[in-house]
Amino acid sequence: MCDKFGSGHLQPETTTISISIPPETMAPPEPHDVYLPPKKTSFQKLKHKLLEVFFADDPLHKFKNQTRVTKFKLALQFVLPIFEWAPNYNVALLWSDVVSGLTIASLAIPQGISYAKLANLPPVIGLYSSFVPPLIYAVLGSSKHLAVGPVSIASLVMGTMLNDAVSYSLHPVLYLRLAFTATFFAGLFQASLGLLRLGFIIDFLSKATLVGFMAGAAVIVSLQQLKGLLGIVNFTSKMQIIPVLSSVVAQRDEWSWHTIVMGFSFLACLLATRQIGMRKPKLFWVSAAAPLASVILSTVVVALFESNLTTIATIGQLDKGVNPPSSNMLYFHGEFLAVAVKTGVVTGLLSLTEGIAVGRTFAALKNYQVDGNKEMIAIGLMNMVGSCSSCYVTTGSFSRSAVNENAGGQTAMSNIIMSLTVLVTLLFLMPLFKYTPDLILAAIIVTAVIGLIDYQSAFRLWKVDKLDFVACLSSFLGVLFVSVPVGLAIAVGISVFKILLHVTRPNTSVLGNIPGTQIYQDLDRFREAQRVPSFVILGIQAPIYFANSTYLYERILRWLREEEDWIAANAGSTLKCVVIDMTGMLSLTEISFLNGLLQLVYVILSVCHIYNGSNSFKSCP
Repeated sequence: MCDKFGSGHLQPETTTISISIPPETMAPPEPHDVYLPPKKTSFQKLKHKLLEVFFADDPLHKFKNQTRVTKFKLALQFVLPIFEWAPNYNVALLWSDVVSGLTIASLAIPQGISYAKLANLPPVIGLYSSFVPPLIYAVLGSSKHLAVGPVSIASLVMGTMLNDAVSYSLHPVLYLRLAFTATFFAGLFQASLGLLRLGFIIDFLSKATLVGFMAGAAVIVSLQQLKGLLGIVNFTSKMQIIPVLSSVVAQRDEWSWHTIVMGFSFLACLLATRQIGMRKPKLFWVSAAAPLASVILSTVVVALFESNLTTIATIGQLDKGVNPPSSNMLYFHGEFLAVAVKTGVVTGLLSLTEGIAVGRTFAALKNYQVDGNKEMIAIGLMNMVGSCSSCYVTTGSFSRSAVNENAGGQTAMSNIIMSLTVLVTLLFLMPLFKYTPDLILAAIIVTAVIGLIDYQSAFRLWKVDKLDFVACLSSFLGVLFVSVPVGLAIAVGISVFKILLHVTRPNTSVLGNIPGTQIYQDLDRFREAQRVPSFVILGIQAPIYFANSTYLYERILRWLREEEDWIAANAGSTLKCVVIDMTGMLSLTEISFLNGLLQLVYVILSVCHIYNGSNSFKSCP
């Protein structure tokens, strides 16, 4: 490689040189001695194992060899990440964050109202949830680009699970109390996972099952919005596809052509602006500003032509003012406490999964690190405080975070700017929403959730892993035809089943030699690999546990039978030796499972054969 200097930059020129080494000149492998690891006491082994499981990232490594003052500063930054970026904050960063904060506020205000409606809550609750939680996250969160607020999936799940137990229309106060209580337990669950370093639990929701679950939820949510887009008054509260479609057809006498024309016109405009933002990232502001512009325009139209548009339902009068305290409304005893706890855990898990995934995505794009456990604590405390200030479950939103990043957001200050913008709305602009039609909220929800239908990922799953595709399809159909909680349970169940399947049924293969090398690879995957005469080399691609030892015993015997059949069919050399390759797959720590080790010895002894003068073998006694 040679370097040239031009225009003040270092420009590398690369030249590829191929060197061929004849096989006969390759040095034979040298034997190396293998020793047992250093002896440790039982306490030392337990301590090492716990550190590896719960503190793999060694979060306290920065505190080593530091003075007391430095340790205090690091501890303050560790607990309150705002002190990491606030001391170096400047006007240039502030300008970027102001622009991005105002931009995401224009998206958060209409989405907050819409998602509260999706959760069967008063619209103002959505604005409350876009004011307090962003302030809490700006102090405790470690992501620079995560924009927090209500999200569609958590709103849908909360609305569905609570409404199955308590009707929001018949018992609005009790429903609201359960919503705040579920939010409290969601935050408690999230913060507990972070404090106990149990963040790996969210990894049990695999990408395949989440793709199916979110797609099914998006379809159900979109169909539910036909109530607002068609002007239906008496609509089903069920969340299955058949009752929803049946209700649409049964209530066709209530359809309003004013609502249909206006609703689907705005929906078409919102979908068009969404496509513009996706295809031309520089025009992200078009899709970001479209929801608020649609709310303003539809409100003006309804207000001007109120006498002619009596069939169009509107939000109605909203009270001005900041979040009222709601700690006295928390429901900690009574027959519906179990419903609140269950709803909180489910919505907490879903919102945590989405928030962590979004935060890690943008951290990877911008080359910085997000501490998953600290994020769980931040999101959990955010929801716990929110439950005491008239907020419901919030987390990081992918759509708002993407707008935040595209608008040039640099720090969590953008969340504070967004929160202050919502505060101004709560204090001075609430009367303007009196004539905002329900149809525009339905159009905004459909536009937001339609992006959750990731058919391209489903297609890739079909091509790459059929089992993953089955998991995706199962969770999708479970949401559509049974219920959202059942669909989520199917998703989790299939994810756990797949993990157990990989543990108990590890991959095995017959290996062959790559000519001219000392490398052995799978015969089915490498066409140039060749069998070694009189040998069968079996590769086990996983550690041996007591849970998979019986399977490996049976599978190895099957490989030997198939190898004998291949030799008979192809007039190959007589099978004399079996080699089991466990290179790098069987650690000494795993052999401590005595049952697994004994089973391995039994497997090896069982597959030994004694040649008896023909091409058949007898098992060793």
